[in-house]
Amino acid sequence: MIKKIVLGLFISISILSCNNENKESATANTDTLKEPEMKIMIPASGCYEGVSGKDSFFLKTEIFPNVVTGTLNYNFSEKDDNKGEIDGVLKGDTLFANYSFMSEGTKSVREVAFLLKNNEAIEGYGEMETAGDSMKFKNHSGLDFSKGIRMAKTDCVGR
Repeated sequence: MIKKIVLGLFISISILSCNNENKESATANTDTLKEPEMKIMIPASGCYEGVSGKDSFFLKTEIFPNVVTGTLNYNFSEKDDNKGEIDGVLKGDTLFANYSFMSEGTKSVREVAFLLKNNEAIEGYGEMETAGDSMKFKNHSGLDFSKGIRMAKTDCVGR
């Protein structure tokens, strides 16, 4: 009699544990089938303006975790303006981006670098080379930020 009770109890426990495994595995399967959660990413915006003589400059950055986008305008007093978009990355406090712009009716692409520090954006200069249909810096570590265009951080409202 005790053997029958123990055997019955063992069978009941086995059945219950199998049912729990199936429920857990069903739950796990439905969890993996759920739609990925959509997150809205609000970029950190920064705007910078500068003037040198009669020339003026404007940079707007939209900084996301993995990419930086924005606009860059060079308004030259005695030459055609360069107006375009940037697409790049932030490495520490230095922005490296491809600048796609129109000048004299021609679309061009060149790499730009800006040191974003102390509420300023300072353009870096260095030796460049042609890479496909664009211009790239030969060596990022050799960039000179000491004589570059300086732009002060400004309000982005309405830009």
